[in-house]
Amino acid sequence: MLIRNEKVDKMKVEEIRKDFPILTKREKPLIYLDNAATTLKPRQVISAINEYYQEYTANVHRAIYKISQKATEAYEDAREKIAKFINAQKTSEIIFTKGTTEAINLVAYGLKWEAGDEIITTIMEHHSNIVPWQIIQRKFGIKIKYVGLEDNYKLDLNQLEKYLTEKTRLVAVTHVSNMLGTINPIREITEIAHKIGALVLVDAAQSTPHMLVDVKELGCDFLAFSGHKMLGPTGIGVLYIRDGIEDYLDPPFGGGEMIKKVTLGGCTWNDMPWRFEPGTPNIAGAIGLAAAIDYLSNLEKGELKKHEENLVKLTINQLEKISEKIEIYGSKNIDERCGIVSFNIEGIDSHDVALLLDELSNIAVRSGLHCTEPLHRFLGIKSSVRASFYIYNTEEEVNMLCNTLREIMKTFA
Repeated sequence: MLIRNEKVDKMKVEEIRKDFPILTKREKPLIYLDNAATTLKPRQVISAINEYYQEYTANVHRAIYKISQKATEAYEDAREKIAKFINAQKTSEIIFTKGTTEAINLVAYGLKWEAGDEIITTIMEHHSNIVPWQIIQRKFGIKIKYVGLEDNYKLDLNQLEKYLTEKTRLVAVTHVSNMLGTINPIREITEIAHKIGALVLVDAAQSTPHMLVDVKELGCDFLAFSGHKMLGPTGIGVLYIRDGIEDYLDPPFGGGEMIKKVTLGGCTWNDMPWRFEPGTPNIAGAIGLAAAIDYLSNLEKGELKKHEENLVKLTINQLEKISEKIEIYGSKNIDERCGIVSFNIEGIDSHDVALLLDELSNIAVRSGLHCTEPLHRFLGIKSSVRASFYIYNTEEEVNMLCNTLREIMKTFA
């Protein structure tokens, strides 16, 4: 467990930190607070990938020799672990993709659109859950509606209900905002959308790594997430497609593996999940993601969220004490947010803050728009600084962040 009496079990966190080579092989300690962008990789994940390349490199599903069979077993075992991790009903509901972005695009280009169809998304979405719909809008003549925020940084669900019509084909919403950290009520949103027959796609890139994600409980039709945000390698992700709705989509990409029969006159699709996985897949990526899930499964997921909540609470409390010139975005209710704190310092550009944090204390944070330009415009700000936490971050790192921010503010005073 990561938490004992609401305080970080430092011995456990220190043990976890030993699994991450990048944290142990530097003269000046790295304070990595950009986990919403990508997480560090433990040696167990690195070893699993190396083992595949060194001991049984082969393609999957295509040969009967031993190492090909071993590779296929490892690849499909990864699918089973992912299905269990998000409580999918069947392993066939799990589609491997390059990441969240490709998963969302697979739905965007796969759904059988008709002119006049409507999509509802929100102002807090990552560009990956906005741009594909804008492309589809131009391509098929559909309409997009954007749900705004209430004063407490929550989605305006009354507006969502007003936007729903018999033409609403899809509601696409993030589970957790990658800028605000806001946790959206997906179950409630799904129930509202399903009443009028709309499908629901959930961008779970920021939730699956940090909290319990149960697709049966959420009730969504599609759920997308990335491996690299949950200790896994880059270039691998997942699209969950609820059993029974796969025929709502045509495979947007064609090639080998995704077909059952091909003649010069046409072809028929393969069974799920392979109909949406054309060509040679990212085998090493899937194996690496399976190792990451093994690692996370050895931790209490609820305790992981508590660990992050503790760090977020500490960060917010300290930032508020430093100066009134620091503006913090997102709900003050820690239970309603994941491990993300975005802020600005009056009179100091976000990029200057990030640069000085790096130069002075080797602290890595994100600055800029975080791929959420519409949200920043909605909030009336040009950019922001984002600190995001994970299992290996500590209270001492939060203290160093805040102490360095004090130094920066003195420099600009």
